[in-house]
Amino acid sequence: MNQTDYKLLDSQLHALLDDESDALAATSNFVGLLYNAIDDINWLGIYVLRGDELVLGPFQGKPACVHIGLDEGVCGAAASTLQTQRVADVHAFPGHITCDADSRSELVIPLIVNGQLIGVLDIDSPEPARFSETDQAGVERLCRTFCALQEQRKNFI
Repeated sequence: MNQTDYKLLDSQLHALLDDESDALAATSNFVGLLYNAIDDINWLGIYVLRGDELVLGPFQGKPACVHIGLDEGVCGAAASTLQTQRVADVHAFPGHITCDADSRSELVIPLIVNGQLIGVLDIDSPEPARFSETDQAGVERLCRTFCALQEQRKNFI
């Protein structure tokens, strides 16, 4: 497994999104950038908060669950607690939702703009315990950059 250069990714994210005014385009490129830069993952996407549920947004990977309740699975836990969920074995996570049976570990980061949850970034891997503290800190930094750019443009998914 290669080490992901999160500092470089953050620079690339700025370059990619600095002039983008369309939220859907920005979100799609954010997802595409991360999916192609992070090794040993099989799914990466954003679930957008719509009312009292998370709804599938831009993603890379196999087709996925479309609606997730705020009290369901790893994504729901991240959304309802506003805390990153780093799960080494999704099969041991109470209430885990199986969208892809190949997924073994998961990292879910809440996306917060203007102090409000707008969604979550969800990353799945077929490798158990794929995500380290370094991965978590790096992806959280990228999510903060993404959210700050969305906030500057008053441009939300």
